[in-house]
Amino acid sequence: MSVFLIKAAQLILSLSILVVLHELGHFIPAKIFKTRVEKFYLFFDVKFSLFKKKIGETVYGIGWLPLGGYVKIAGMIDESMDTQQMAQPPQPWEFRSKPAWQRLIIMLGGVFMNFILAFFLFIMMLFVWGTNYSTKDDIKYGFAVAKTLEDYGFQQGDKIISVNGQPFEELSLDVNKYLMFRKVDNIKVEHANGTVQDIKLPEDIGTKLFEAGDFAALTPRYPFSLDSVIKDSPAAKAGLQANDKIVAINGQPITYFSDLSYQLKNSSARSLNVEVERNNQVQNLTIVPGEDKKIGIMTSPTDLDYIKLNKKEYSLAESISGGISNGYWEVKDYLAQFQYIFTKKGAAQIGGFAAIGNMFPATWNWHAFWYLTAFLSIMLGVLNLLPIPALDGGHVMFLLYEMVSGKKPADKFMEYAQMVGFFILIALVLFANGNDIFKAIFN
Repeated sequence: MSVFLIKAAQLILSLSILVVLHELGHFIPAKIFKTRVEKFYLFFDVKFSLFKKKIGETVYGIGWLPLGGYVKIAGMIDESMDTQQMAQPPQPWEFRSKPAWQRLIIMLGGVFMNFILAFFLFIMMLFVWGTNYSTKDDIKYGFAVAKTLEDYGFQQGDKIISVNGQPFEELSLDVNKYLMFRKVDNIKVEHANGTVQDIKLPEDIGTKLFEAGDFAALTPRYPFSLDSVIKDSPAAKAGLQANDKIVAINGQPITYFSDLSYQLKNSSARSLNVEVERNNQVQNLTIVPGEDKKIGIMTSPTDLDYIKLNKKEYSLAESISGGISNGYWEVKDYLAQFQYIFTKKGAAQIGGFAAIGNMFPATWNWHAFWYLTAFLSIMLGVLNLLPIPALDGGHVMFLLYEMVSGKKPADKFMEYAQMVGFFILIALVLFANGNDIFKAIFN
């Protein structure tokens, strides 16, 4: 099976689980409050359905357009825009006839289910798989350091002893999450020469890293070999060959892959003087990188043990407390990302279905699948709470207004708000997927 099909299958299965459970979150309280649910659909049934069956008063079905799903609740202005039904006198079983507090619970049910699912998955992942962690000495060659961090005292090959006093093994490779999304005051490091230094960081270090494009500011170093040179790439045009050994760029020694990527990213020169070793002889090549600062080569580590992973297992009680903690920080970190989204660089990073699909591994991995499903569940829950008409958060916003003011928004106003919200959502979907297409063409 191709990589594309494996990723696509994981994406569709994950979204199907999330959509069904989200809509079930609306369906259950609606039934509890004796509100009629006319449709329960996975995916959208524009013009026709792949499958449908009526059980009781509800039609259950699967649509052909995999952009989400919906429950059609009687007497509610939603994406169905059923204005004919709303023109009729209210009936006791309709959404609009229920008290505001019941309608609020029905609308929050989907988001509630998303968060319950995410926290449940984090608990079960700890119980079934435990966690992998590394000590500072398990990072064999130390960390490659982004240029932004060098300005504060970090050095190439540093090993991290602690972050805010927390030992490195308790956070391991999540250190970049701390830098980007959490408050980091102090990092204690051991330099390659054996000296120890406490490094103070500014409160806006995350913003500085983001603006510099240093999303992974600390990555484990590893020695590498050149596997192949992409045809017609800058490296190929300069004469670089597979199995050449790159020994220096612009006079700077190249030992680890991070040395190569550092020079490519940070060199201000238009062309690079690259020293390569071929047949025990050193040759000098001039390579002009592309606009993306790539030269078109494929590499691989020559030491697969550059990171040692240790496993920690959890009892059920430990899994519950640890899973809740993990879920809390995942939610907090996701919310912290919004400070970057509303910038030019952040907007360019927004992705659609292709970006989400590429998050899944190229081979089926249940641990990775459930982690990404939990993450997407959090993302779906948070985004659905945004106060945009047509989203759950928009309905909640109007319900809260009604509960505070005692005045219910007019049906005609709600219809217009729903249409505006729908067009906003369509614009966001087109923008996100447009970013995917742009990246696929130009990267």
